[in-house]
Amino acid sequence: MRQVPFSFELHPARSDRVAQQLPDRIARLVAAGPEFVSVTYGAGGSSQDASLDVLKHVIDRHPEVRTMAHLTCVGSSVQSSHDTVRTFMDAGVHSFLAVRGDLPLGSTAEEFPGDIRSGAELVQLIQAVQHERAPWREVRLPGTPGITLDREGRERVVIAVAAFVNGHPSSRSFQQDIDTLLAKQAAGANLALTQLFFHADDYFRLVERARAAGVEFPIIPGILPVVSTSGVVRARELAGEQAPTQLVGRLGAEPTAEGQREIGIDFAAELVQQLVDGGAPGIHLYTRNLHETPLAVLARAGLIEAGLYERLVSTEFAGAPLA
Repeated sequence: MRQVPFSFELHPARSDRVAQQLPDRIARLVAAGPEFVSVTYGAGGSSQDASLDVLKHVIDRHPEVRTMAHLTCVGSSVQSSHDTVRTFMDAGVHSFLAVRGDLPLGSTAEEFPGDIRSGAELVQLIQAVQHERAPWREVRLPGTPGITLDREGRERVVIAVAAFVNGHPSSRSFQQDIDTLLAKQAAGANLALTQLFFHADDYFRLVERARAAGVEFPIIPGILPVVSTSGVVRARELAGEQAPTQLVGRLGAEPTAEGQREIGIDFAAELVQQLVDGGAPGIHLYTRNLHETPLAVLARAGLIEAGLYERLVSTEFAGAPLA
């Protein structure tokens, strides 16, 4: 199988038990060699501090892996969003996933009036903060005394945006989704991560239409392994995606949790294989703060070695770099 980079999504812990387990799970995921690790951001910025804590942990303990901060803008002022971006950059984060986001559950737009109305506008703001923070790069040219200021050579941020394989729930048409990606590209986005989906052909259709329209940045498929009957419901709640009838039927017919997990991992691994074989530039796994399931998917899809997988899920793993 063609080797491609992979990445993981984490979210701030929602309980003390998960908070205690999260450092070990992060260490196991990072030891697999991801391209980056992203951390979600709650509705209306509700988990900003917690998100930053997780990002700082990864930066401090695992500097070998790039971090990506999710940012939402709904209900946010320009100044508050500017300050948030600056805070994340000052902490060492230079990659962002910029999304419009949803209002906190039960709230209304009147309760959260905001200045930034779209993901494209948030992309522009991130660019502006980076230019303000680091307008130049200082370089020493051989044989030249002193320092030269190089605008083009300054550090550039990675700004990812969301893509929807089967259309955004509020879009009027698939073409509107493509036009939105073009607007985000024009604003400065240089990467896209897709929402979860279940059919490789749907992803390739999105990429084909996006490329034909002029979208140039990589579009990385996002995969959520569905390993239980409750996971089917969660996938529908998260993205409005209905799991395939075949997968739902197999999960429903399997009485044990471990059996359902095996079915879900096999399905996700086969999907990853199809995506990689078809030319996907990477794989982004939604982990739900777990490590064994996403690592098993990578191992069965051939993106990490079986021996490495066994070491990463072993009870003897202590977070040390692997030889």
